[in-house]
Amino acid sequence: METLQKSNALAKVIPSSIFFILLVISLFSSWYTIDQGERGVILRNGAVLDTADPGLHFKLPVIDRVIKMSVQSRVQVYERMEAYSRDQQPAEMRVSVNYRMNAGSVAEIYENYGSEKGMTERLIDRKVYQEVKTVFGQFNAVAAIQERERLNHTVQEAIAESVQGSVTVESVQIENIDFSNSYEQSIEQRMLAEVEVQKVMQNLEREKVQAEIVRTKAQAEADARLARAEADAKSIALTGQAEAEAIAAKAAALKNNPEFVGLVQAEKWNGVLPSTMVPESTLPMLEMKK
Repeated sequence: METLQKSNALAKVIPSSIFFILLVISLFSSWYTIDQGERGVILRNGAVLDTADPGLHFKLPVIDRVIKMSVQSRVQVYERMEAYSRDQQPAEMRVSVNYRMNAGSVAEIYENYGSEKGMTERLIDRKVYQEVKTVFGQFNAVAAIQERERLNHTVQEAIAESVQGSVTVESVQIENIDFSNSYEQSIEQRMLAEVEVQKVMQNLEREKVQAEIVRTKAQAEADARLARAEADAKSIALTGQAEAEAIAAKAAALKNNPEFVGLVQAEKWNGVLPSTMVPESTLPMLEMKK
C-alpha cells in the first residue's frame, strides 16, 4: 500500500517537474541578443518573418528561430586568378576584395543564398572572376603593369555595379600580376629602352637650356660692348664738338682783338729771358707799336 502511494506521488511529481523544466527552458529561449556588427533574420516555422537590429529581443519559443548574419567588412582573397590581356598575354593574378553585406538586405540575402557562405560562393566569387577577366581584357599587358591604379579602380567599379543592392564593395586590389617569363623579360627590356630614350631627351633638353644660357650671356656681353662703344663714340663726339667750339671761340677772339695773342703768350711766359739776343731785336711778347 505504501509503495503504491509513493508511485502515485512520483507520477504526479515527474510531469510537474518536466513542465517546470520546459517552462524554464522556454523562458530562457524566448530572448536573444544581436551584437553590434550583426543583424538577425527572424524565421517563423522556417519562413522569413523579419529582421532584428543590435540589442535585446524576444521571440516565441520553438516557433521562432533567429539567424545571425555579420554586416562587418571582410576580405576575400583569390589566388592565381587567370585572365588574358587585350594583346592576348596570359596572366595569373592575386586579387583581394573587401566588402560587406548591406544591413537592409540581410533578409533578401538569406532568402536567395541561405547563408553568408552561400552568398560569397554564388554571388561574390562568381562576379569577381567575371568582372576581373572582363576588365583585364581591356588593358594590354604593359598598361596593366604601368597603370595598376586605374586597373584596380576600373575593376572595383565593375564589381560594385554587378553586386549593388545586396553588397557594398569597399575596395579591390590586384596585388600581383604574373606574365610568362619571356614576356616579362621583353617588358623589362622595353621599359629600359624607354628609360634610355627619356634620358636622351632629358640630355637634349639640358643641352638646349645650356645653349640658350650661353647665347643669352653672349648677347648680353655684345649688348654691353655696343653700349660701351656708343658711349665712347658719344663722348668723343662731345669732346670734339667742345674742342671745335673752343677753337672757333679763340679764332673769333683773335679776329676781333689781335692783342689777345700777346696776352696769351704773356700768361704762358715763365719770366726767363733768352740767353742770346740779336742786336736791335725786341723782347719776345713785348713788341712795341710804332
